[in-house]
Amino acid sequence: MATRTVEVDGFTWNIHDDGEGPAVVMCHGFPGLGYSFRHQSAALAAGGFRALAPDMPGYGGTGRPKAVEEYTSVAIADRLVGLLDALGIDRAVFVGHDFGAPAAWTVALRHPSRVSGLVLLAVPYTPDRLPARPTELYRKMARRHFLHLHYFQEPGVAESELDPRAREFLNRLFFALSGDYRYLDVWNHPAEGNGYLDVLPQAPDLPWEWLTEEELGTYAAAFDRTGFGGGLSWYRAYDANWIASAPYAGAAVTVPTLFVAGDRDPVLTMSGTEALERMAAAVPDLRGVHLLAGAGHFVQMERKDEVDALLLHFVGEVGSATGSSE
Repeated sequence: MATRTVEVDGFTWNIHDDGEGPAVVMCHGFPGLGYSFRHQSAALAAGGFRALAPDMPGYGGTGRPKAVEEYTSVAIADRLVGLLDALGIDRAVFVGHDFGAPAAWTVALRHPSRVSGLVLLAVPYTPDRLPARPTELYRKMARRHFLHLHYFQEPGVAESELDPRAREFLNRLFFALSGDYRYLDVWNHPAEGNGYLDVLPQAPDLPWEWLTEEELGTYAAAFDRTGFGGGLSWYRAYDANWIASAPYAGAAVTVPTLFVAGDRDPVLTMSGTEALERMAAAVPDLRGVHLLAGAGHFVQMERKDEVDALLLHFVGEVGSATGSSE
């Protein structure tokens, strides 16, 4: 996937930009890159759409702001709209995976006129607001077991462990979050005295059905160059995001929306059994909920053909509303 840079008000975006037609903007999470949507980019471009997959702020060739407030969903959403402006795009379908999901749905909440459709991968829309600062809740949970949400909070701690071993970490985390492992077994380990690599399982040899040595190497090369600090800033912005997102607590997402996840995704387990019902109640134009059998967290890679087909069908329905102002 070829990339190019776009400067927007002094901020550098590194984006994969392929195809022509109605625009689809795909937002990745941790530990991802625009490359995480390589399969969907190819399918969309071949199907007559413009596929845009940026490295999100903090990752790859995109800028890495220092202030955690720059990593809230509100700040990211506004940057994404600025990117649309710079590219001359009026409206787009937004696709979000992992942290990219709340970034994408916040674009829909703050700038609905710029969003013709929303696709959420792995993370269901959450209209609820936590009753206390997230870091306080995670600190309490970490008293009982290892919790990466807490472990990632102290600047420098996770970086010192993971940056020198980027390829190993990525390999083991991709496996642990896949449909071939039960990620919550990580919680069987105490937090005290353990780093993330101490609790993650060993991964089987590559290639897997959905990941090759070369593909893993692309991720590893990117994180060898940048380290994980930028990506970890999204976790360290939890409290800032809790404050910035308060005006949208309980808000309905009114744009056409599609939800796709692996039925073995630990995010669904952690979200609770009623998460999908709460999403449906808060998304009046929910066009479908698809739980793909045997897939885990990285559903766009683990079940690329099924995700490609669902995405193309949905974008075909709503994509005629997208356009360019050029």
